[in-house]
Amino acid sequence: MQRRTFLHLAAAAGLATYLPCWARSATLRQRDLFALGVASGAPNADGFVLWTRLLDGAIPGTAQADARGITPVQGALTVQWEVAEDEAFRRIVRRGHAQALPELGHSVHVEVGGLRPDSWYFYRFMHGDAVTATARTRTAPVADTLAPRVRFAFASCQRWEQGHYAAYRQMRQEDLDLVVFLGDYIYENAVVAGAAQLPRTHSLPRATSLQDFRDRYALYKSDPLLQAMHGACPWLVTWDDHEVQNDYAARVGSEPAADFLARRTAGYQAFYENMPIRASALVHGTAGLGTPDALRVHARHRWGRLVDFHVLDDRQYRDIQACREPGQPRKGSVSPDQCSALNDPRRTMLGSAQEQWLAQGLAQDRRDQTRWSAIAQQTIFSRRNYKALPAESFHSDTWDGYPAARQRLLDSIVAASPRNTVFIGGDIHQHYACNVLADFNDAKSRVIASEFCATSIASASGSTVESAARIAALNPHILHARPDQRGYTVVEVTPERWASTLRGVEDVARVDSPVGTQAAFVVEDGRPGVQRVGNL
Repeated sequence: MQRRTFLHLAAAAGLATYLPCWARSATLRQRDLFALGVASGAPNADGFVLWTRLLDGAIPGTAQADARGITPVQGALTVQWEVAEDEAFRRIVRRGHAQALPELGHSVHVEVGGLRPDSWYFYRFMHGDAVTATARTRTAPVADTLAPRVRFAFASCQRWEQGHYAAYRQMRQEDLDLVVFLGDYIYENAVVAGAAQLPRTHSLPRATSLQDFRDRYALYKSDPLLQAMHGACPWLVTWDDHEVQNDYAARVGSEPAADFLARRTAGYQAFYENMPIRASALVHGTAGLGTPDALRVHARHRWGRLVDFHVLDDRQYRDIQACREPGQPRKGSVSPDQCSALNDPRRTMLGSAQEQWLAQGLAQDRRDQTRWSAIAQQTIFSRRNYKALPAESFHSDTWDGYPAARQRLLDSIVAASPRNTVFIGGDIHQHYACNVLADFNDAKSRVIASEFCATSIASASGSTVESAARIAALNPHILHARPDQRGYTVVEVTPERWASTLRGVEDVARVDSPVGTQAAFVVEDGRPGVQRVGNL
């Protein structure tokens, strides 16, 4: 699809809440069209986005689909939606019709407004005799309100074949206001032939085309535990690399440029089609935001004056990893004495426009007297030197691979002086808790922020408990590091404190696995740095 056509279709479909009768499609009967569930996201003080996607037939990549094939939905379909104050839908406050267009993978994005702030609602979609399960979502507090509490979880990295989503069963019991998902919602890889001891498997090829990516999202979204978590509360979402290709950097992948950009465009469109994000994420023109097919996923989401979520995009605008040749895999780790490009002050993780946007947002938090500034980004932010000083070796794909860009962000925090700054991240499939220093080159530098990095929902870790402990010992600002469990982090924020509890799945190979607490930490208002709670 031409980019302009995609933008116009997506924007029109997302903003439409009423269709005249003559514009509505014929009705299909006796079809299970909502096998991928529903979702909501991007809550503000008067509304949110509602999402679903219609699929007719078996889930791609499953044994049933391999045996019977998939019958695609034909043409545009009209979907009815309702929002109510009660679960029985006796007090309906908003309703309308939306088009599920084939050009957008039969996805539906409805932007609902005019609702009461800081309130829970129920919603559902309907077509013919097909009705979605009733789901729940909510609005945020008004901008100038200091809410007494918000409770959310953050997570990332849910590779289908490497584990069941038992973490989401426990997450549903957490009484959450929202979920922040930090990337690697899908993995583009095919299952390696002959792979043994996988908890589950699929038959999908490596994703390169738009249909490939659509099928991958359909497979992942068919998981009942993931569906249930989407139906429990709104989500804030960003992406990382596997929504397109492992370790890609802006316009650079591991194949010729034209082939990679075609893949990236397909991955970006599929991300929009399958996530509960607003049509405003579709960038009309480049205007300093990068590439012609840009989809802007970095955004601010305010929870009154209690928390401002600065959700970042560290993939679309970054420079290529240090000392990596275009079209080749990145180096696993790099050392400044062998890779002079590592410390090049011009290199960026976010791109200059996003760096400025974040600096301005942190300064605005200070002016608005926002209590907590949450920087939600994909990976671990704090420095992890793998060798004893004076030797140095760093992971080339995390912020350690972009030290000048990290220092600019640290300097922005010092200059803006928001009341409390906390980083949250994922990507590395390990639980971490860290103190964020004003200058990681100086171990005696003052602590200016706090960080929690969550392990993966299902993706395997390539690290060991021993290696993580060794890294923590070499980097005293790291207070906790464990790679041996899958899971997520749940956070409860009040005006007085930020409390993070690190959850761990006992056995990711079991769909019914128990989930326990690995560690717990707090950050006190006005006191940057993490403090361990109890003996966990």
